[in-house]
Amino acid sequence: MCRRALVSGTVQGVGYRAFARRAALALGIRGHALNLADGRVEVLACGEAAALDAFMAQLREGPAWSRVTDVSVSAAQCTAQPGFGSG
Repeated sequence: MCRRALVSGTVQGVGYRAFARRAALALGIRGHALNLADGRVEVLACGEAAALDAFMAQLREGPAWSRVTDVSVSAAQCTAQPGFGSG
C-alpha cells in the first residue's frame, strides 16, 4: 500500500525531509521526501497500513523547527524502491 502526502507550512530548510526519513526507516516504510518549488514537501510512503497511519501522524507533527499547516494524503502507485530517500 502506498500513499502520497503533500505537506504545507514551514517545511523546507528546517530538517523536515531528514525527519521524515528517520521516521520512515524506523517504521519500515520505503519511499522518498522531496522539496517542491511551491514550498511544500512531497512524501511518497509505501508499507503496511498500520505503519503508514503512524507515519502520516508523525508527518502532521514534523520536527521541532517546522510548522505544518496541512497534510493532503492520497493513494499512490507503489513505485518506491527499498529504503527512503530525502533528495
